[in-house]
Amino acid sequence: MNLAAFNLFLGVMSLIALIVFVALYFVKAGYGIFRTSSWGAAISNKLAWILMEAPVFLVMCVMWMYSERRFEPVILTFFLFFQLHYFQRAFIFPLLLKGKSKMPLAIMSMGILFNLLNGYMQGEWIFHLAPQDMYTESWLYSPQFIIGTILFFTGMGINIHSDHIVRHLRKPGDTKHYLPKGGMFNYVTSANYFGEIVEWCGFAILTWSASGAVFAWWTFANLVPRANTIYHKYKAMFGNELGNRKRVIPFIY
Repeated sequence: MNLAAFNLFLGVMSLIALIVFVALYFVKAGYGIFRTSSWGAAISNKLAWILMEAPVFLVMCVMWMYSERRFEPVILTFFLFFQLHYFQRAFIFPLLLKGKSKMPLAIMSMGILFNLLNGYMQGEWIFHLAPQDMYTESWLYSPQFIIGTILFFTGMGINIHSDHIVRHLRKPGDTKHYLPKGGMFNYVTSANYFGEIVEWCGFAILTWSASGAVFAWWTFANLVPRANTIYHKYKAMFGNELGNRKRVIPFIY
């Protein structure tokens, strides 16, 4: 794909993200506590997460292997950062899930499609279209890379820690819902989503790329409306126990 076609692709992806952002304020994505039979057939949550997240990991592996720039220090660093997230998300996170929850095949399929497109979107820029003189070794000392890396790993840490808190809310056999507390959950009701938004904003900055920015926008568009839905669900369940917590962005929203 040439650069002009790629930029058109990014524009279309951005527009679709806007549509998703608006739509999710009116439609509850039917997974987790919002799954209903109206979403159709469902499979094990663990298997669904693996099948949904693994494609982007595999796409990036293939694109990296066929890139002539694969061992350039900055390109390799981008690849390892990205793959670190998705190795955890596709092959560790699902195996840590507790309970017998299910995910609708429709939700899983949409996730697979997005991940395939996103894997191509990131890989095409990093491995093929980025100017040859952009990601030289000096990039590793640039403000973009340093600030972006700090945000990336801070967000990843918040995300993993928040998932840990959620997994340990219940004792074995307990089916009640509890308000997550501790860490960033003291400030927002969707701390795991906040972490992921910070993480991919960091990736957009450290790569200083339009493809990274589109992915950050998609993350925001998908998770912020979901966080709003969760906030109102918790508000109905726990009332004043929420205190001054915001939805997903501390002190703001």
